[in-house]
Amino acid sequence: MSQTVRPRRSVLYMPGANTRALDKARSLPADALIFDLEDAVAPDAKEAARTNVVAAAWSKAYGKREIVIRCNGMGTPWGAADVAAIATSGADAILVPKVESAAEVTHIVSLLEEAGAPPELAIWAMMETPKGILRAEEIAGAHPRLACFVMGTNDLVKDMRAQHTPMRLPMVIALGLGMLAARAFGLAILDGVYNDIKDEAGFRAVCRQGLEMGFDGKTLIHPSQVEPCNEIFAPTADELAMAGKVVAAFRQAQAEGKGVVTVDGRMIENLHVEQAERALALAAAIRELQSAP
Repeated sequence: MSQTVRPRRSVLYMPGANTRALDKARSLPADALIFDLEDAVAPDAKEAARTNVVAAAWSKAYGKREIVIRCNGMGTPWGAADVAAIATSGADAILVPKVESAAEVTHIVSLLEEAGAPPELAIWAMMETPKGILRAEEIAGAHPRLACFVMGTNDLVKDMRAQHTPMRLPMVIALGLGMLAARAFGLAILDGVYNDIKDEAGFRAVCRQGLEMGFDGKTLIHPSQVEPCNEIFAPTADELAMAGKVVAAFRQAQAEGKGVVTVDGRMIENLHVEQAERALALAAAIRELQSAP
């Protein structure tokens, strides 16, 4: 996989108690999978689900897809045991619910390291409470293992006593604060789920809004949402063609010792070159992911 960019256009939650769903996920074109031990699992199925997801992660049957396991909260009877099991599960990351402080992140780090987690196991943080959003900057800089914010928009709407609306105006401030904190510390960031799986037009509109806001991709609750999400969060053919022109023109200008670069009448600066290079790297990483068995 590209060291510059890792595709996270579509990140699909899979219920950890459902072994058929975990098996089906092997053939789904999602960029990443979240094996869920929290919301999607009933209390009496928590321990069996933990066994299921650890076995699934260890199987390495998901190609080059990123595998993430969401643990239960540390205030629950299952949280600590989840973290210990995930530490050596072979997963790429652990997703921690309702993170509200840097101290919670460093506590997870200590639990992972006590359980023998390898250095490459990343922490993803659910940003889904008002307190967590107001401390987003503190959380984002908490530890080098932290790699990604996942916006938990359903819980945020509930806690804010707000409403789900097509334009998501009640969520704009929270989404923006999460975005700013993530980018300030070099983290990836994923948009929250869309609840109406039959409303493809509404889903596409929210995906486009998330893309415009800067999200790397979106968390999903149903396989039918994967393809539209992949399409919208991938660079378009026109964008890639322009990116290729920008990079080529910039390199030629550098070779010729020129300080000014124009492409199709537009002045090109370093920031445009960085954006173009990232688009090309993302497209290459997507092709690599899709070519995996």
